Amino acid sequence: MRRSIIVGLCCLLFVGLLALPKPAWAQGSVADFYRGRNVTVIVGYSAGGGYDTYTRILARHLGKHIPGNPAIVVQNMPGAGSLKLANYLYNVAPKDGATIGIFSRGMAMEPLIGGANVAFDSTKLTWLGSGTNETSVFVTWHTSPVKTWNDLLTKDFTVGGEGSGSDPDVYALLLKNAFGAKLKLISGYPGTAELAIALERGEVDSRASWSWTSLKTLKPNWIAEKKVNFPVQLNLTRGADLQDVPLVTEFAKNDRQRQMLKLILSRQEMARPYAAPPGIPDDRKAALRKAFDDAWADPELLAEMKARGQEVNPVSGAALDALIAELYATPKDVVEETRRAIGGQ
Repeated sequence: MRRSIIVGLCCLLFVGLLALPKPAWAQGSVADFYRGRNVTVIVGYSAGGGYDTYTRILARHLGKHIPGNPAIVVQNMPGAGSLKLANYLYNVAPKDGATIGIFSRGMAMEPLIGGANVAFDSTKLTWLGSGTNETSVFVTWHTSPVKTWNDLLTKDFTVGGEGSGSDPDVYALLLKNAFGAKLKLISGYPGTAELAIALERGEVDSRASWSWTSLKTLKPNWIAEKKVNFPVQLNLTRGADLQDVPLVTEFAKNDRQRQMLKLILSRQEMARPYAAPPGIPDDRKAALRKAFDDAWADPELLAEMKARGQEVNPVSGAALDALIAELYATPKDVVEETRRAIGGQ
């Protein structure tokens, strides 16, 4: 009798354990979720630009590193310098781990120092990593009167922009309002491809921030034929093949300007940032972060990136979390002065 009672209790206990939620590793839930599914990677710019080119190469290799091997589909959502995508990813996109976005490297700072229409919290996005850090240059067309740093401060010229929070707009306004550059910002271009056309047509004289890797890949003839000038590079350290181009930090007149530049230029460490919406399941977050780490080490991806002139110098999702936390700890008075500098025209 006692034996039968014990056996019965053990059976009930076993059934009860089966009914309990299983840990992710026991469920195989990540692979089950992604198997046979499309994962959408949305680019916050128009097709043909640097972010788009980079992402389409990544998309051909990422799926094999995600459990369940989903298909990767790339879409474009240009608008307001990729702010449209950042707001969509945070507020609208499903929080299931099947939607990923890539937007301006400076978008992470937009809630801190940006303007209107920001509707997301950078510290809550699910940062997956970046394929590289970046060197950026101030680019002027060869017919522009601006060819040196001194020209930026003494000659009137126009700069093309993409929208609030985008690097071209942020850097242009910082140089104008904090350093006195005599520029007029003409914003609203959907992306790199359209800005390149605007330069060639003479609609604008310059672009305030252009990824050196992107420029070399998309317009190598401009460099070879000296169709563009580089008055200054917008980094904290000199690019390897830009040793003759001065750093903007060399022209800072005081510690406050240097602090402001650090707040803005630190975004160069997240040159190609990928993120998912906040609140995705922890097991899928971990799987996606590992998939990105593994993809950046994939020999086939590296070979294709090299063949297309793209650089890979990975920054992990955890490193992006730490960088964002550090930047959001910037003293409030420096943040406010920076906000004023980039908030006007």
